[in-house]
Amino acid sequence: MLRLQEKTSARVSLRIAPVEKSLLARAAALQQVDLREFATRTLVTKAREVVDQHDRLQLTERDSLKVLDLLENPPKPTKKMLAAARAL
Repeated sequence: MLRLQEKTSARVSLRIAPVEKSLLARAAALQQVDLREFATRTLVTKAREVVDQHDRLQLTERDSLKVLDLLENPPKPTKKMLAAARAL
C-alpha cells in the first residue's frame, strides 16, 4: 500500500547581497526570532497585503454613489441586451 508523504514545508532559496542579509539578521535579532522565522513572517505578511490590494476594488466616493444609484435605479435594457438574454 502506498503512503502519501505529508509535506509540512517547502524550501525557498534566495540570493541577496551580504549587506541585505546582515540587515535582515539584525532585524530578526531585534525581534528575538531566527532569520528564517523573520523572513517567512515578513514575506507572508507582505504577500497578503499585495494579494488583498490586487483583489479589492476601491472606488472614489463619486463612483460609489454612482454604483448605488445604478443599483437602485437600473437603466432599461437595450435591444442588444434583450436579444442576448433571449439567446441564453
